[in-house]
Amino acid sequence: MLSKKVLELLNTQVNKEFYSAYLYLDMANYYKNEGLNGFYNWYKVQAQEERDHALLFMDYIQQNGEAVVLEAIDKPDKEFKEFIDPLKEGAKHERYVTGLIHSIYGAAYEEKDFRTMQFLDWFVKEQAEEEDTADDLIKKFQLFGSDSKGLYMLDNELASRTYAAPSLTV
Repeated sequence: MLSKKVLELLNTQVNKEFYSAYLYLDMANYYKNEGLNGFYNWYKVQAQEERDHALLFMDYIQQNGEAVVLEAIDKPDKEFKEFIDPLKEGAKHERYVTGLIHSIYGAAYEEKDFRTMQFLDWFVKEQAEEEDTADDLIKKFQLFGSDSKGLYMLDNELASRTYAAPSLTV
């Protein structure tokens, strides 16, 4: 059985993951409007991953006999002026999500909720990958994005990203 504190944090995380998907769709829209279809694709795939993360949290809560509480999803409020802005915002957001996951893990640790800690292990690893990928994308953009040919090649690289559902079993 989940403690009240852990359950509350898990439910909050469901909504934060859905917000993440919404935020990445907003970034995808920005790039689509700017004609960068590869960047659009990259963030659209990212949104799909975040949606699936929310569903994994929902499944976990339900499999522990608890109710999922869905809240309203905030509207993304960032305005992007330069192509690099969504990349920087995305990296910042991933660090924020890492902090949220760590907070749930810490609460589960305090409660000796080893099942939840084991469930969260996958997300801890996933967040490390997400942060590395976001930072790598910024570095690539800083190296190549100011050159039109480099930007074209980077956009083509990002267009090749395909969606793969997470392999975590809850």
